[in-house]
Amino acid sequence: MSNFGLGLSLFGAMITLMVLRVPISVAMFLPGAVGYWVLAGDAALLNHVKGATYARFSNYDLSVIPLFILMGQFATQGGLSRSLFKFASSLIGHLRGGVAMAAIVACAMFGAVCGSSVATAATLAQVALPEMRRLNYSGRLSTATLAVGGTLGILIPPSVPLVVYAILTETNIAKLFMAAFIPGIIAAIGYCIVIAITVTLRPDLGPAQPRASNAERLRGFLEIWPISAVFAIVFGGIYGGFFTPTEGAAVGAAGTFLAALLRRELSLKGIGRAFLGTAVTSGMIFLVFLGADMLNGALALSQMPKELADWVTHLSWSPLAIVAIVIAMYIVMGFFMDELATIILTIPVIFPAVMGLDLWGLEYTEKAIWFGILMLMVVEIGLVHPPVGLNIFVINSLARDVPMMETFKGVIPFLISDFLRVILLFLFPVVSLYLVRLVF
Repeated sequence: MSNFGLGLSLFGAMITLMVLRVPISVAMFLPGAVGYWVLAGDAALLNHVKGATYARFSNYDLSVIPLFILMGQFATQGGLSRSLFKFASSLIGHLRGGVAMAAIVACAMFGAVCGSSVATAATLAQVALPEMRRLNYSGRLSTATLAVGGTLGILIPPSVPLVVYAILTETNIAKLFMAAFIPGIIAAIGYCIVIAITVTLRPDLGPAQPRASNAERLRGFLEIWPISAVFAIVFGGIYGGFFTPTEGAAVGAAGTFLAALLRRELSLKGIGRAFLGTAVTSGMIFLVFLGADMLNGALALSQMPKELADWVTHLSWSPLAIVAIVIAMYIVMGFFMDELATIILTIPVIFPAVMGLDLWGLEYTEKAIWFGILMLMVVEIGLVHPPVGLNIFVINSLARDVPMMETFKGVIPFLISDFLRVILLFLFPVVSLYLVRLVF
């Protein structure tokens, strides 16, 4: 068997282990270790495991991940989601379908301090689902809205997948965060438009509620201003050059902790759950890193990434056609793999090949930023797309009275919005690069 064939067989072994429900980190580590041993021997394998583990986990840039996760945990345990949803509902809840739109807006705002799709979906669902039930919203629209709204947790900065992409590709984190703002806002607006169209065609799916008074809106704003101030300080400090993204994440975690204390909703048990949740999630991410490093090390020895990059750059196809195929591949992978595992596994192989293409005449840094945002938009589709759709499983575990098939049907119009947004970003890189060029 050629080295390239061995590389393909490692991918096959990884997918087989995933089908057998082996944890993703282990499913990547075991084939990688076997492949490395076949190509380099046992002494080289042990040396690689020792060196790669230390090199990965001693990376200072990785500290930004648990800090942003802790920031989101404090926001969750401090009851921030309830205040965000209440404020958004006071602004637009009087519209037909307005409470569903308010859930989308609250998801976007919560995503700005959370950075996790599943956490955003689960947290907002606990607040918004009872309210939508009370107002006789259909189960299909309610659960589908919260499932797709949760994806805004990784589209609106800070985004843990974007941080991982930045570390793997050595791209500036602050520039990636800036590039994600407009696409994230477009996503939220697109979802609200889908809701508006849906309730226009079927008014019974999302009835309006009485208009909130100005006093209620003011009270809602006063409840969320501390966390709004934290967000402004963190990103204003990062883009103003006062501190690095890692320092900004630390400031954000501390500020969110203080904001939660001011709300008097963060108990000692909540603090413990926040730290435990951060440790569990960070540990999972770091183990995926370790497994992917092992597999990518074996692939590097097999020369498969280099041969693939050379093959791609010498294709007679249009560079845009090649990227379109890559996008389609990511959509299919999103059916079965979580977004972090997909990014960590594929970027070392795919990124060099894409960077070797002439795409819209972009220079290297802008190309890396554009591709990162495009890829992020694509992998989030997998969170709500059949047959897996992790966010849908999360929402339906909280809304057991709604058949999962109903939620999948409700998600279809939102998926159309997702695909239209991906096409927009694919054809017009300026959408994601405009703010980067303006600020930097």
